[in-house]
Formats: sequence, C-alpha cells, structure tokens
Amino acid sequence: MRRFWLPLLLAVSFAAQGAIEAYRFDDPEKEARYKVLIDELRCLVCQNQNLADSNAELAQDMRRKTYEMVQQGASNEEVVTFMVSRYGDFVLYRPPLRSSTALLWVGPFIIFAIGVGVLISFIRKRGRERAPELSPEQIARAEQLLNQGKDRDQ
Repeated sequence: MRRFWLPLLLAVSFAAQGAIEAYRFDDPEKEARYKVLIDELRCLVCQNQNLADSNAELAQDMRRKTYEMVQQGASNEEVVTFMVSRYGDFVLYRPPLRSSTALLWVGPFIIFAIGVGVLISFIRKRGRERAPELSPEQIARAEQLLNQGKDRDQ
C-alpha cells in the first residue's frame, strides 16, 4: 500500500510547486510595487481574495499582466486604471465613491441601522408585555405554596 501512496503524494507535491509563480524583477522597487498592486486588486473569480492569494486562472492572468505592466514602467495608477477599465470597479478592494458604488460604502451602515432598529423594537415590545393578572385565589394559593416551602426549610 505504501508503494501506491508515496509516489502519489510526491506527484501532488510537485504539481503544487508548479502552480507557484516566480517573477524575476530587475529592480526591488518594481517588485515592491508589484506586491502592493496584487495585494490591492481583487480576484474576480474568488471575490473574497486578492490577486496574491488566489490560484484561479483569471488571477494568474491578472498577475501576469500586472507584472508585464510594472516591468514596462507603468505607474501604479496606470495599472489600476487598466484593470478597472477591463474588469470594472469590483476589481478594487477600495472602490471610489461614485453613484454606482455608493451602496458598497453605505450598505453596511444601513444594515447596521436596521439591526439596531429591530433590536430596539424587540426590547420595547418585550418591556410592554406584562405578567398576566392573577386572581385573588391564585395569589392566595401562591402565598400558601411559598409558606409551605419556608416551613419545610426551618
């Protein structure tokens, strides 16, 4: 059985190493800019990951294009402008405040306000609810039960 698993595990580990991209930079400043850019741009496939963390094919293509543009001397703004023109504002983790992105900026506050409103409404409604009115017979019976408990404790 070991003869089967060992080669399989080795093959998988080599395949995983092949998926890692290694770009060579002629300037450390360009490498630093590249890393900043792939940290700030979002993978459109994964949506909750930046380009640096995603292994999706689209993210690999976007990293390659970013690398090429940085190597050709494009500024960060030019790279971001290219990506936005090609993929839209969603590619940015911090999209600019525009009418089309206003809900992204204001949405969390609206959801929070609705949650607080529901909580306050629930608390007020619960505060208005009273214990049911007891008849004199029920009160007398409750007192009798309480007194029996006290007599037993003594």
